[in-house]
Amino acid sequence: MTDDPVPVNVQFDDVGLVVVKETDEDGTYRFPRHDRVPDSALCSLPLADALHARIRPVGTAETVLRSWVVGGPVRGVTSWDDPASADPVRVRAGAVVIRDGRMLLIGFEEDREPFYEIPGGGVEDGETLHAAVIRELREETGLGGSVVREVARVWKDSRREHYFLVHAEGEIGARAELDNHGGTPTWIPVDRLPTTPVWPRRLAWRIAHWYTAGWPDRPAELADSINDLQNTCTW
Repeated sequence: MTDDPVPVNVQFDDVGLVVVKETDEDGTYRFPRHDRVPDSALCSLPLADALHARIRPVGTAETVLRSWVVGGPVRGVTSWDDPASADPVRVRAGAVVIRDGRMLLIGFEEDREPFYEIPGGGVEDGETLHAAVIRELREETGLGGSVVREVARVWKDSRREHYFLVHAEGEIGARAELDNHGGTPTWIPVDRLPTTPVWPRRLAWRIAHWYTAGWPDRPAELADSINDLQNTCTW
């Protein structure tokens, strides 16, 4: 993959989105560059596949996929938007904890509107991602646990967030003992995630899908820019 700010040629055919399959990474695609692409490298992804594929650059993928779902395919030349190419100003580790068909979230309220976040927080100097996600889970919920696998990487506003499926142990701690900025640990049915105001929005939609279809072999890559958490997420 190149980090050059070259234009992206957004193409669709009768199958779906035309992309280039990376030869050095299994299951990863990129958009065709506007200058030239060998015809042999091109392939097509139907919408259902494109929504769950690793397509780079992730910022451009965000724009193209959202337009495709909301209003249909939009063809033409667009910008190369790659938030993953810059060093993040903050790295966060988040815990995806599911028990009995319900996912653990931290609930908040703003202007009388509820919203939720996946438990987690900033990685401290010298701390590994795995250590950070287990520490944050304990601080915010009182639960212990162990990491199963990384399921997603999300870029947002110069931040990089890593989300891990975690096997948690124990019970939710007393609210006075928890450090979650005034939030309340809450169990939400997984099938309600697409209609629940959860950040990261698109990740919540994917977790509901993965829970029934199977977890990804490699972490999904998202540039989650949906700010209106109150709307149902469909992509």
